[in-house]
Amino acid sequence: MRKKLFKWHSYTALITLLPLLIISITGSILVFKVELDSLLRPAHMLVNATPDAARVSLDTMMGTVLKKNTEFELGGWELFDNQSRSDAAYLIKRGTQDWYKVYINQYTGETLSQPRIMGHYLTDWLLELHYTFLLHITGTSFGFVLALVMVFLGVSGIILYRRFWAKLFTLRLTAAKRILFSDIHKFTGITSSPMLIIIAATGAYWNIASILHEVDEHSGDGHVFIEQPLHAAQISFEALKSQAETHIPSFKAGYLAMPHEADLDIVFYGDVDTSNPLHSEYASTVGFDKLTGKLIYSQDIREADMLMVFLDSFRKLHFGYFGGMLTRILWCIVGLMPLILALTGTCMYILRKKRAALPQRQTATI
Repeated sequence: MRKKLFKWHSYTALITLLPLLIISITGSILVFKVELDSLLRPAHMLVNATPDAARVSLDTMMGTVLKKNTEFELGGWELFDNQSRSDAAYLIKRGTQDWYKVYINQYTGETLSQPRIMGHYLTDWLLELHYTFLLHITGTSFGFVLALVMVFLGVSGIILYRRFWAKLFTLRLTAAKRILFSDIHKFTGITSSPMLIIIAATGAYWNIASILHEVDEHSGDGHVFIEQPLHAAQISFEALKSQAETHIPSFKAGYLAMPHEADLDIVFYGDVDTSNPLHSEYASTVGFDKLTGKLIYSQDIREADMLMVFLDSFRKLHFGYFGGMLTRILWCIVGLMPLILALTGTCMYILRKKRAALPQRQTATI
């Protein structure tokens, strides 16, 4: 059985080598997406506000964005109040499922960019590549399979080299190449596999959730493209935001999901004061009826059941920012480990094939 597992491990890794490397390298880069965006596009990402600066009303900013972009409807709004990072409005072009992004200074109400389709900017394009291979739902499905493959490679590697502890830090530098490559491969794989399994498993969950949503959305009568606002005109989103932040103690809204589909309502996602480092900044929610503005539900992550807390932890576990800059750097490095595994594994495979083809007396030096 161990020989069969070794073959499955080896051939699966070789077959999926290139797409797994794309996922790994782009994932490592995206750990620092905000910093890269701020460096490459400071005029969009950064605002210079005084510590006592007040946010402009959401209703005012929404009106400004829609007035300048009459062919769009709002799909969501990313909110920040740290005096340094700008808000981002997410727009949907009427009659399509194309999403766009526009940046806005929340302290002056000034728009900082033109609407650009998702994937237009470098890091957004890398995110699409990482998540869907630029193939939309087909690529999402492919990514789901690859995430499961990465889980299998991590688990099978741990099983194959379960006795690694005895020689964990042993690198036989003067040994034959295949032995040295094997030592590097085992050391890299065993030390990074637990984190790679977590990253892959959480990514697989998001992919399958997206796939199931897409299937459900296009079942029955199919998807209906937005042509006009689906919420009542008299609703004040600034008032709803204030109500949400009052309803849940210490709640701070971070994202507003607009009702861009017929069965959706108005939902604020946000952060709360908590001692759990794995609670995400979108863990708690407050929902309002899109026609009446009436509060219809709320979820405080501090009072949620174990399953909800577990699933919410996936965000920080996947991107590695639960421990600040230290864990982000660690996750970035771990994300590049498949590159080392791919190089050493490929070299081992080539040397093994060469060794098998040579006469017995020549194999000792390979």
